[in-house]
Amino acid sequence: MSIHRPIISTDEIYHLYNRSIGKETILSSEKNLFKILQMVNYYRYSQRIRLSKFNLLPNSIQREYISNILQTPPLLEIYVYSFMSNHYHFLVKQLQNDGISKFISNTQNSFAKNYNLLNDRNGSLFEHSFKVKRITNNEEFIHVSRYIHLNHVTSNIIEFDRLLTYEWTSLPLYLNEKLNKFANTKPILDYFKAPEKYLRFLKNQVDYQRKLKKIKNLLID
Repeated sequence: MSIHRPIISTDEIYHLYNRSIGKETILSSEKNLFKILQMVNYYRYSQRIRLSKFNLLPNSIQREYISNILQTPPLLEIYVYSFMSNHYHFLVKQLQNDGISKFISNTQNSFAKNYNLLNDRNGSLFEHSFKVKRITNNEEFIHVSRYIHLNHVTSNIIEFDRLLTYEWTSLPLYLNEKLNKFANTKPILDYFKAPEKYLRFLKNQVDYQRKLKKIKNLLID
């Protein structure tokens, strides 16, 4: 069955998401989280060599290679991310033609190959390729960022206070810039003027999103 996907345009912002086949738990361990974050950081640029090969290079050659790559334009800009046990969310802007597709394809394929190798597994790991929704205005941009950041709280995996240091989302990067390797937090923080106001914006929605989640699950059941 073919999957309908809207045309992805450069300089537009999108909510990207996908899940594992059969909702298999693939991202619950810190080891797998570290792996996929490394892949996200690496494949947000167009690369000449696969990450698995890059990791085998001597440190001096790695530094020189990355220094050269950082002089090239990235494929996309990442604002928000969240990794659940069996799916992910990104809020991004495409900066180059086909940038999003290249980024997702390289990241998913790299993670799947590594995961299959370590777990004596074969075949696809993610459903189809990915799903995408265009963000049409600033209000939607801000509200989708909240939805993504609250995903673990909405699902009752953690409480809100734990989210402030929870590595499976980009929220800690909004509170401590020293942790940030690749997310552009400025557009959202500029909108709220201070991280504390953004946190209040998130916290005020927790109960509402949990109710919606519960209603959705009841309807599906």
